[in-house]
Amino acid sequence: MKSLQRGQKIGGVKGNERMRLLLHVCCAPDLTHPFTLLREDYSVSAFFYNPNIHPEEEYYKRIGETRKLSKLWGIPLLEGEYNAEDWFNITAQYKNEPEGGKRCELCFKFRLEKTAQLAKEKGYSIFCTTLTISPHKNSNIINRLGKEIGEKYGIHYLESDFKKKDGFKKSVEISKKLGLYRQKYCGCIYSMK
Repeated sequence: MKSLQRGQKIGGVKGNERMRLLLHVCCAPDLTHPFTLLREDYSVSAFFYNPNIHPEEEYYKRIGETRKLSKLWGIPLLEGEYNAEDWFNITAQYKNEPEGGKRCELCFKFRLEKTAQLAKEKGYSIFCTTLTISPHKNSNIINRLGKEIGEKYGIHYLESDFKKKDGFKKSVEISKKLGLYRQKYCGCIYSMK
């Protein structure tokens, strides 16, 4: 399967019917700007799947804010299981890696794979992630993984770099306007340090 660029359509769309896109979401602030862009072309549902977030209180703050935004903007929200033990098992040997290293790549892959599996299972045409809005995350790595995973599961991956054209700045502004909680670290216990 080829990956798609934003705004590019794939075959099989009838009339004004918009393709269903499952968007992996890491937090409410990161959902704001990508959702406003994607809803122009797609029928978007959000998927909150982040077993990397620690401590547990932080996880519940972030999912709570995502639920709040979902309700406020009418975004369908699916919630994944908080299986922190599985996440620790795949990343433990890389706990001393610097931010942006092998641990992060495994974390991206873990969450994107779960998103692709759910998208395929629920009949979505495309999947994507809000991870590329962060100025601290490498969009090339995320997009490469997304394409590979999309090919593995036979579902299209929408490449993105949501931080471009002041995307990150716009997400911060929208978050402030809505009074959304904005975290100060990526989410995992290792990035806290």
